[in-house]
Amino acid sequence: MARRALKLASWTSMALAASGFYLYSNKYLDLNDFGAVRVGRAVATTAVISYDYLTSLRSVPYGSEEYLQLRSKIHDLFMSFDDTPLGAASLAQVHKAVLHDGRTVAVKVQHPKVQAQSSKDILLMEALVLAVKQLFPEFEFMWLVDEAKKNLPLELDFLNEGRNAEKVAQMLKHFDFLKVPQIYWELSTKRVLLMEFVDGGQVNDRDYMERNKIDVNEISRHLGKMYSEMIFVNGFVHCDPHPGNVLVRKCPGTGKVEIVLLDHGLYQVLTEEFRLDYCHLWQSLIWTDMKSVRKYSQRLGAGDLYPLFTCMLTARSWDSVNRGIGQTPVTATEDSEIRDNAANYLPQISRLLSLVPRQMLLIFKTNDLLRGIEAALGTRASATSFLNMSRCCIKALAAHKKKNTHSFFRRAQISFSEAFNLWQINLHELVLRVKGLRLASWVLALLCWLLPAPH
Repeated sequence: MARRALKLASWTSMALAASGFYLYSNKYLDLNDFGAVRVGRAVATTAVISYDYLTSLRSVPYGSEEYLQLRSKIHDLFMSFDDTPLGAASLAQVHKAVLHDGRTVAVKVQHPKVQAQSSKDILLMEALVLAVKQLFPEFEFMWLVDEAKKNLPLELDFLNEGRNAEKVAQMLKHFDFLKVPQIYWELSTKRVLLMEFVDGGQVNDRDYMERNKIDVNEISRHLGKMYSEMIFVNGFVHCDPHPGNVLVRKCPGTGKVEIVLLDHGLYQVLTEEFRLDYCHLWQSLIWTDMKSVRKYSQRLGAGDLYPLFTCMLTARSWDSVNRGIGQTPVTATEDSEIRDNAANYLPQISRLLSLVPRQMLLIFKTNDLLRGIEAALGTRASATSFLNMSRCCIKALAAHKKKNTHSFFRRAQISFSEAFNLWQINLHELVLRVKGLRLASWVLALLCWLLPAPH
């Protein structure tokens, strides 16, 4: 019994950490590994990939005569098809192929038994959650089951993923650094998605960036702009930005740096009320308006746990939040303190996660994954990232105000205020850059003075 309790306790701590708390190290926790969407899938089959444009193929044993006959039909669709997957996950594998017209494509094919197994997985998850509830009444985990029931069917529908990809590409088309692979609908089904093949290095691969002369700070800025626009302005958020889904490259034609966004199965659509409250909250955090921080945290469901809520949201200590997250850099000591104290707050975290709107759960996950990328790149919590967030908040709040007024004078007043606030941010950013350049020149001069001249 004690061993069983210990196992359930470990499931408890993993679920909590993956759903919004942040442990930034090489052992970074990811909801993809054991969270709401994937917990049940841990028991799902990892059987060999189904090349299934033909539904019957999912029941054909690998290597059998019937399998080989059906496998040969793949050549009717492709000039070549690489059997070795480029990548594999719990849902699907991705293969490189060439169409008869010469186009190189990526073929994402769902594992054969995932659809049939998914309902059983959710039932298993529900049973585990109820068992945890019996042993540890203070922990609330039913939201895990609710999120799985909502998100898993969407992720299993690859046509939905294709629609999401086209929507985000259109929504962010003004970002010339963003590349979303084109979907080829004529050869796509719910279980097979054909898309443009785009190569690149993972967004956390510093060695790849150094070899290809890609500036990590530029990538970090682009990533911040892209996600700030999704969250604050559009309310349509790609919620799976782990490094395997975010590639970087230099565009073969232009040589410009691009971010390639993959795997569009999991998106969060924010309600307008939630999005605007979230905008106000981040504005308050950036400008250290603690009265408003409390107000908008509570509007987002945090109640009296709003200090913990803001710490989880920013991945900063309460002391740093009070002093200003844009003013005080992240230190190793602060990160260590957060990790060491995390276990002490598990009951409060559990309660908080049961209180906040369901939309917040995937936002927590997205924030954590993005900070993991920033930590890997060494650009975490830079002043520029906060300024980009603030720009998007200003634009979003101004657009909302203009939409809700019919007065020409009032609209002009809002536009002027928006332009002035954006100008202030641009000026502040310019000052920071000048200070940075001046500091860099001072350091260089000091090094030249200290180091002996070469003979």
